[in-house]
Amino acid sequence: MTDTRGAKPQYDAYATGPLPGERENPAQGQTGPYHPPQAYPSPHGDGGTQGGQRTGQTRKPRTGARTTPRTRKARLRVAKADPWSVMKVSFLLSIALGICTIVAAAVLWMVMDAMGVFSTVGGTISEATGSNESNGFDLQSFLSLPRVLIFTSVIAVIDVVLATALATLGAFIYNISAGFVGGVELTLAEDE
Repeated sequence: MTDTRGAKPQYDAYATGPLPGERENPAQGQTGPYHPPQAYPSPHGDGGTQGGQRTGQTRKPRTGARTTPRTRKARLRVAKADPWSVMKVSFLLSIALGICTIVAAAVLWMVMDAMGVFSTVGGTISEATGSNESNGFDLQSFLSLPRVLIFTSVIAVIDVVLATALATLGAFIYNISAGFVGGVELTLAEDE
């Protein structure tokens, strides 16, 4: 079998010679890297370069260029609130609120007891009702610290149950209303 395509070109020159970007340009007659002309000529008319090197002059910015970055904004819409996640978050927040309520009631009771409010009010009630004997109303025993803490704990437990149920019901109602009107739109801006 014979090859009828003719003579094959020699590629040995490409393997050992310079790459196409490194070859000499016969029009310029020089070897070395290419130095493009400056985009903004210098006021002296020499293009701002001498022999391919910069003369130390800096290019001034264009007038009218914006110097402050633009704040990005995005408009988002809350289309649906997941009732299960709303229930979990509201449960934890209402437990934290209940603990804060119990601690605040205990601190308030201690401050009022240290100021003598209960003994003063109890004495006033005893004088007003004329019951200085032992069968009269004793405010200090009625408003003791354990009773106040038990009452506050019961209120906190009721608050946890009601707040969790109302928040979950609110999520269901929001999902129904968002299906009609599209939900609440929020505009978020990127912080700089």
